[in-house]
Amino acid sequence: MNKQTMKYFRIEKNNKPNLIINYADNYAFNITEYSTYINTIEILTIEANSQKITRLNYINQFIANKKIKKTSLNNLLGKNKLLLPFIPDEVWAAGVTYKNSEFERKRESSTPDIYAKVYNAKRPEIFFKSTGNRLVAPDQKIGIRSDSKWNVPEAELAVILINNEIFGYSIGNDMTSREIEGENPLYLTQAKIYDKSCSIGPCIIDAESINNYENFIINCNIVRNNKSIYNSSSSVKSMNKSIPNLIKWLKKSNTLPIKSAFLTGTGIIPPPEFTLNENDQISITIDGIGTLNNTVIKV
Repeated sequence: MNKQTMKYFRIEKNNKPNLIINYADNYAFNITEYSTYINTIEILTIEANSQKITRLNYINQFIANKKIKKTSLNNLLGKNKLLLPFIPDEVWAAGVTYKNSEFERKRESSTPDIYAKVYNAKRPEIFFKSTGNRLVAPDQKIGIRSDSKWNVPEAELAVILINNEIFGYSIGNDMTSREIEGENPLYLTQAKIYDKSCSIGPCIIDAESINNYENFIINCNIVRNNKSIYNSSSSVKSMNKSIPNLIKWLKKSNTLPIKSAFLTGTGIIPPPEFTLNENDQISITIDGIGTLNNTVIKV
């Protein structure tokens, strides 16, 4: 079988979660309507493993056996509420994986040397970010701290892990208080972990579908009062550590749950004079995956 793009969305339909599979260009089908128990990617993985075939082969066989007709992805999504495409037990994150991230964090910090040391060190900066039940779904409100005057989004490639193996990739927003972290690096957890501080979505692209994650281009656009006030892009190629290496460090002396997500750091950092305001609209796009949209609220 030729490699094809496979993406997974979850929607709320009739008050229940449904798994949408986008399997060719803009074509898709709702697998939950055909098999009501398949409403997560974890269950889909179990079904494919039970038949000892790849997920892509399982889905193609499913389409053939059920004689599924091509349907537009937009028609299937419609006005249904987008859910988190995946609910991990834990979300972890890496920092200072891009050169401009090192530069900006040195500029904001009262102890800048530690960021240069982390950027050049063998051991990466890895920290706990969130639990799955604290994640913000696509199109929902994401938070800035009420005790911080300098808050920014961090647009990142998210790695989705099932049983410690890479299932696929999504888009992550690791919200950060630059004021709090800049005051003292020991305040990192308060700068990073708070209500509504992380979002993942809108979908997951299957790792079996792509040849090289380094080809992803990440863009962040922020709109205020219907006007774009910040727009910037970066390439995953400019990371100074590979994703497999970061995950290897993540798992050292650290038993991950069956379902986890890992945010890989950002190469997009607004200038020092920029801070988010309530009602700002954040759109993070990765070509080949989609766009994660959230509106800012103060928490």
